[in-house]
Amino acid sequence: MPRLHAIELLPDDAGSDVVRRDWQALHDAGLPSQLDHRGATNSPHVTVVAAPALAAEDEQQARDLVAPLLPTEARIGGIGLLGGAKVSIVRLLDVPDALVRAVLDLRSGLTDVQHAGWLPHVTLARRVRRVDVPAALEVLGHADVTLTLATLRRWDPEAGIVTHL
Repeated sequence: MPRLHAIELLPDDAGSDVVRRDWQALHDAGLPSQLDHRGATNSPHVTVVAAPALAAEDEQQARDLVAPLLPTEARIGGIGLLGGAKVSIVRLLDVPDALVRAVLDLRSGLTDVQHAGWLPHVTLARRVRRVDVPAALEVLGHADVTLTLATLRRWDPEAGIVTHL
C-alpha cells in the first residue's frame, strides 16, 4: 500500500500535551501507543484528507477553505474504535459546523481520497488487539477536554516534507 499524502490539523501546545498524556498512559500500561511511532513527523493531529497524491491546487484550496477557520475549539466527544481484527483507538472530536462544511467542500474536489466523508479524530493507538481494548479504555478514562486546533499542515511522504499551510 502506498504511503498517503495528507492535509492535517494540529492542536496547539496544550492540546498536544493532552494527547501525548494519553499516548504515554497507554505506553506505560504496556499497550500499543502512537508514542511508539518513531517517525520525525509523528505528532498529535486530525487528518482532514489522505490521498495517494495532492496537487498544489489542493493545498491552496485547504488554505482558502480551512485555514481561515483556525484557531478553533474541538471538544473530545468520546473514544472510538476503527478497524477489524486489530483496531485503532481514537478520541472522537466534536468540531464546529463551519469546519465540517469547509473540510467536506475541500474533500469533494479531490479524487482518490482514502475514506468517504470525514470523522474528526485524534489517533491514540494503532493495531490494538481487541482483547486489549478494555484495558486501554480503563487507562484512558473519559475526561471532558477541549482542544484548540491551531495549525494546518501538509504531509508529503514521498519527499518526507511537512509544510505548514
